[in-house]
Amino acid sequence: MKKTMSKAAGVVLGLALAGSLGATGVAEAQVQPSVQAPAAAPVISTAGDGGSAVEAPPASVVADLKAATSRARASLLPNARVICYAAHVQDIGWQSAVCDGSVAGTTGQSRRMEALAISTSGVGGVCADAHLADIGWQGWRCGGDGTVVTVGTTGQSRRMEALGVQVGSGSVGAQAHVEGYGWLGSVVGNPVYVGTTGQSRRMEAVRIWV
Repeated sequence: MKKTMSKAAGVVLGLALAGSLGATGVAEAQVQPSVQAPAAAPVISTAGDGGSAVEAPPASVVADLKAATSRARASLLPNARVICYAAHVQDIGWQSAVCDGSVAGTTGQSRRMEALAISTSGVGGVCADAHLADIGWQGWRCGGDGTVVTVGTTGQSRRMEALGVQVGSGSVGAQAHVEGYGWLGSVVGNPVYVGTTGQSRRMEAVRIWV
């Protein structure tokens, strides 16, 4: 079933939050980092992905994400809000899926995050956009609940520098671990943006929750 944000006002509110929370939320936590927001996130639907082509993760990663999402929802109420995600990390490859605020990526190892795959349940789907070295904002990718949405690159040794996330209903929170800064302040809204742009700093880890 096609899932969309409940009202056009939700889109307007999301854009307002992007400006007030996404682009400045990190800067409020630590003066130096900032994220310039990409073009507005689209209304979420199951109709297909937007933006440039992204290599899909292996079937084993997709299966792991979907299983983790199902387990997380089964452990909560039937209508629970769940978000699970897996990071592709320098010299490691795809990590196992984690959910609801757990850390994906690495800290203290100076390894760049290169891609992120996300799956949701109970939030009406997810859109994500990655800011990449030498590319900039890649373009929004969207999918409904139960769909795995992937941003970033693999096999290109290309660092992810910032991440934008939007869910179909309610709010989403995120926090990034960035080269030279460590953990930046968390931001909550819809959409949200974490990391840095224009500083050539790698994202090393991320936490996301709904």
